[in-house]
Amino acid sequence: MHKKIIYRTVLILTLVLSSSCNKFLTLYPQNGTTRQAFWQNKEELQTAVIGMYASLLQGIPPPGVKAGGDVEIAMSLFLWGEVRADNVTNGPAINADELNLLNQNILSTNFYTQWTSFYRTINYCNTVLQYAPGVLAADPTLTQDKLNGFLAEALTLRALLYFDLVKTFGDVPLKLTPTASDSDLAQLAKTPQAAILTQILADLKTAEGTAVITYGDKASDKGRITKYTVEALEADIYLYQYDYANCITACDKIINSGQFGLVAGDSNFFNTLYANGNSSESIFEFQFDPSTTQNNPFYGMFGGVSTSQFNVQPNVPGGLFPVDPVDDHDVDIRASIAFNSGVSGIWKFIGTPGTSATVTATTSFRHWIVYRYAEILLMKAEACAWSNRGADALALVLQIKQRANNVYVQGLSLDYPNDPTNALSVSNYILDEKNREFIYEGKRWYDLVRHAKRNYPNNLGILTNALALTLPPAFQQTTLAKFQDPNSLYLPIYYTEIQLDPNLVQNPFYK
Repeated sequence: MHKKIIYRTVLILTLVLSSSCNKFLTLYPQNGTTRQAFWQNKEELQTAVIGMYASLLQGIPPPGVKAGGDVEIAMSLFLWGEVRADNVTNGPAINADELNLLNQNILSTNFYTQWTSFYRTINYCNTVLQYAPGVLAADPTLTQDKLNGFLAEALTLRALLYFDLVKTFGDVPLKLTPTASDSDLAQLAKTPQAAILTQILADLKTAEGTAVITYGDKASDKGRITKYTVEALEADIYLYQYDYANCITACDKIINSGQFGLVAGDSNFFNTLYANGNSSESIFEFQFDPSTTQNNPFYGMFGGVSTSQFNVQPNVPGGLFPVDPVDDHDVDIRASIAFNSGVSGIWKFIGTPGTSATVTATTSFRHWIVYRYAEILLMKAEACAWSNRGADALALVLQIKQRANNVYVQGLSLDYPNDPTNALSVSNYILDEKNREFIYEGKRWYDLVRHAKRNYPNNLGILTNALALTLPPAFQQTTLAKFQDPNSLYLPIYYTEIQLDPNLVQNPFYK
């Protein structure tokens, strides 16, 4: 249902939440008269809530162009989570800022360090949280439970976006009230990431108690926040904080719910999980869909040998996905989804199952999967590895490997840990498998950094060794040297934000 009203939602929210003002964080002020006329009944409230999701799909400047738009959130998540890691190489259409991200040569003038689209959606969430309670008095047909469900969606989506910002930039400005007028466009300083994590975990605890379990249809259950999305995000944050006990607890809530399972590793795997989307494995996805002509940004990024901005790193075929030397028909099902032997573009976003044909610029509707059940299993596995439960961790990894028909080739594949009590060995084994399972899904950089920062800098090699596969020799020594400073693992704040806000201080490494 939310897809059918997405256009009307965008139009209404453009009128309700936007103006030409362009100040700090591009938090658009809201016209007071329109606001008073809008928040009158539960239907308008639902439209505003759906608008939060619609805003996730806004943005996208033309490739190579730095004017006329901001970067769509899904595109930023790929750039921040994959391009900076070890599975991507440059395509012929890559622009200078993208190449600099790829080479770890990142300055505050890099267009892809901007966070405008994230704070825009955060402001939509803040607006719902501010004005939704007033609808209860205006519309007697709105129940408290229904209102609480809407508020849980806004709290969780805001928490998700702040978590993305914290992982990427470290300390960032925290704003919990809407920008409803020019006077609200305060000049904000950064908030320490520890305080932001405390805030969003508190919000998630509230949301967990009131979020819905189901909306009654599959598209909404996968495209809107449910109780399971809340729990998945909690698990992710706890793992980021190395709080293994709470991570396991959050994962177990989803596992024990019986609502999710691994998609079968058969010939329908690609089609079910990626081409169609909203599978039984999915917990939350950004919903690009032809019924609303909401295209994703990926065809422009990966759409062909001559036009792609990013291609598959050469070590992925044969290295990450080795060929069985005895039986070349024995293959990992994820290999043909990550890449196509005849096309160097990243296949899971542009390929069609069972063929060598790609989608087109106007039929690029593949979803961006935020959380799915396989990640819950691997998050729990990592937490178990560091909780003296190595055998349990390896059993969880085995479920993923067996589903995918993972191929072991001595000398190319990471060997099974001999000692399940060796937490580092088991954790590295999990990281290796998660790389295959979630390749190009925005996870890799953050996984490498989380492992590198555990007992930092003693584990830094897990990051630098991975990047040695992709970095040109001219950048390898400088990258190794700068990563001795943990602040270099975060992106700089885009220079225009610093210019607009005298209270905003650049991230320490980039001063």
